[in-house]
Order: sequence, then structure tokens, then C-alpha cells
Amino acid sequence: MPESNAAWIPPEAAAFIAAQAERFQAMTLDGLDSELHRLVAAHEQLVDHDCINLYAGTNIPNPRGTALLGSSIGSRPNLGHPGAKYNKGMRHAEQIEVMLSILLQRLFKARFVEHRVGSGSLANLYAYMATCRPGDAIMAFSDAAAGHPTHHAIGAAGLYGLKVHEVPFDPAHMDIDANGLRDAAKAIRPRLIIMAGSMCLFPYNLQAVRTVADEVGAYVLYDAAHMGGLIAGGCFQQPLAEGADLMTGSTYKSFGGPPSGMILTNNPELAERLDRIAFPGLTANFDLGRTAAMVVAVLDLLEHGPAYARACIANAQALAASMDRAGIAVFRPGARDGFTQSQHVALVATPYGGGNAASSRIEPANILFTSIGLPLPPVPGDANGIRIGTQEITRWGFQPEHMATVADLAARVLVKGEAAENVRPDVIAFRRGFQKIHFIRG
Repeated sequence: MPESNAAWIPPEAAAFIAAQAERFQAMTLDGLDSELHRLVAAHEQLVDHDCINLYAGTNIPNPRGTALLGSSIGSRPNLGHPGAKYNKGMRHAEQIEVMLSILLQRLFKARFVEHRVGSGSLANLYAYMATCRPGDAIMAFSDAAAGHPTHHAIGAAGLYGLKVHEVPFDPAHMDIDANGLRDAAKAIRPRLIIMAGSMCLFPYNLQAVRTVADEVGAYVLYDAAHMGGLIAGGCFQQPLAEGADLMTGSTYKSFGGPPSGMILTNNPELAERLDRIAFPGLTANFDLGRTAAMVVAVLDLLEHGPAYARACIANAQALAASMDRAGIAVFRPGARDGFTQSQHVALVATPYGGGNAASSRIEPANILFTSIGLPLPPVPGDANGIRIGTQEITRWGFQPEHMATVADLAARVLVKGEAAENVRPDVIAFRRGFQKIHFIRG
């Protein structure tokens, strides 16, 4: 973390870092130890038990998986392939790697899987390195189409030296513009075309992208960071079957596991490149406690995935309709039937001063949102959209009949102008009825 006086740090972050640093510097070692445990407990109480967490990038994992993150298995060096480790004494632990690989292959019907990457963002970097060289052109969704920063110049794509061009997008369908993509790709000659990103309301026309990619000699990458759980449950599109060469993803979000990443492919040549990038390349040692926790998450999805995915979608559709009735500005693509076919719902942020402003305004009510770009006029100094997701509240047992209450609580702040602090006790009281995790084994 940079110093609080670093020139590139936002002013509000600098002030927070400085205040906390001054406080911690004045504490004894015992005081710091005590404060650490207090902060962890307070965070767990707030986020796990007192909030309606609609942040689209999170989930509550199976506690059996969380327990494995604390195992000493994760603290041991771990270099090489299972059965041929550089460090010895791994004959039990390395079997877990094989277990996770075969389970992910079964879950996603994929021939090859790379699970040693530490995050979805790093998975994208690995995919770039396996398909492109610095200086190559790629195509990706823009911010307005919910493209992820790792697809852009500010993220892994730019840091690796790729030249990023926008995928032509049809906002009325929240999908690619197939004709525009063909014309642009013929002019750009991209090495890679990236589909999906930080919000997916509807499936994308992957077959059209595959056709264009074949015409120009490009690979197709589907970024399933947010959609892994629904894809695993068979309730969203199936990227590898529909023509993607690679599918990357995070293993939390809708997937419901620990923070980590994965890459899947049916292409042996790409699989070999990815394996060499991981070892002896960039990963080398990795956390086997996280690998074990991922096994728990995959087992959950193999048993409960279809029902969980259906429930996420049903809750999102009910929440969108309830928010619309409550007067909240829900985004609806003009050419689509309904607000969403996924766990995501998008809100128009303009009436609330922007997505970050709205998220900050409602946070004291213990309702968690986040901002997103939408294909709408910009909001000066802020995002023009709000992104919410139902994956976590679904795991906490929320059902479609509860969405009207969620919408009314949010509308009290966003529409009626009630102070968020006054709404918070009602949020906490409502949330008390949802304390059991569903769609998990054990």
C-alpha cells in the first residue's frame, strides 16, 4: 500500500490511510492484536449478518471450505506438477490438485483446466500471454458495455502491451453488434476477441463472434468472472460449447468459492501454453488451502448448481420488477423482454447523482450496491449505472416473495429521501430472518 501522501492516491483514501496509520502507530503490540480480532469480528457481523449484500462481486462461501483456507496445507511450498513435485512430503496434498482438476472438468465439460492462478484478473493475463504477443491488437467490451479493467489499457491488457479496440455493441439488446464486429475485425485483424465482463444481463451471441473470429484468425475469450455459477448450473450460455477458445473466471462471485481464478479450454495447444505459464512461469508456489476450498465449492455446484442458478435468476427478475414498481430507475434494454436473464440487475444512476454517489448514500442503511458503466449518457464525475446481484442473498435463503421488501427498503433511501441511518434498523431486523446458508453440502 502506498503512503497516504503519495500523489496518485485519491484524497479520501489518503485521509483515511493517514488517520488509521496514526491510530495504529500509537498502539502496543497487544493493542494491535486485540484490534485486529475486533475488526475481523465486526466485519463479519456487518457483512455476513446485518447487511442486504447486493454487491455483484461477492458471495458467502460454504463454511467447510472457509475452514480449509486456514489449514497448514496452504502454508507449504508447492512447486511442480502433481506426482513430480520439486519439494517433497506432498504425497497427500498433491492429490487435491488432481481432484479439483477432474471436478472442474466435469462441472464445465472442459478438457483442460488451469486452477493455479490467484484471481480472475490474473487468469485474463495468462490468457493474453497464451494467445497474444505484446503489440498485438485485441477487441473487448467498452466501459459502457461493462468491460472489465483487465481488458483495457489500464489493466492487464495494457500492462502486457496489447492494443485494445472496442467490440461494437448493440445497447438495445445488450449484446454485440454482429455486423459491426465483422467490419471492425476485418479492419483491425485482432489476435483475440474478448466477450463478457463485469455485468451480463443476457447471453451473448457467441456463435456470431466465433464466425467472425474464424474469418480473421482470432481467438475468442469468454470472461466468466461473474457468470461461473450460472454457467456451471446450466442456466446461462455455455461458452466453450458455443465457440470460445478459452473461458476465464473468478471462483467467488456467483461461483461461491474462495477468492481465486481459473482458466478452461478444449484446445490442447492453449492448455500446454497455460501450463508452462503457470509453472515454471508465473505461479510456481500457490495456496493449496485455497485449492481444497475450491473443491468444496465445486462439490456444492455439482450437487446444487442448477437449483441455485435458477433461484439466482428468479430473485433477480423479481427484484428488478419490485424495484421498478417502487419507483427506482431500473435499466431495461429496449429490445429485450424483461430486465435480466441472469443474477444481475442494472439501475440507472442519473437520478441519484451517479453510481458511486448512490452506493455511498445507501450504504449506511446496510444495503450494499456498486457502480457500473451503462450505454447511457454520462454522469459527470461518476458512473452512470448501478450494478446489483442476487447470488449472495440467494444463498442466504431470500426468495422472490422477499424482493418487494428489499426494493421498498432501498426505495426509502433512493426515492423517498429517508436518511439511510433511519432505515438501517429495519434492514437489520429483516435480515435476522436469513441467517442460514443454502445450496451448499454439509
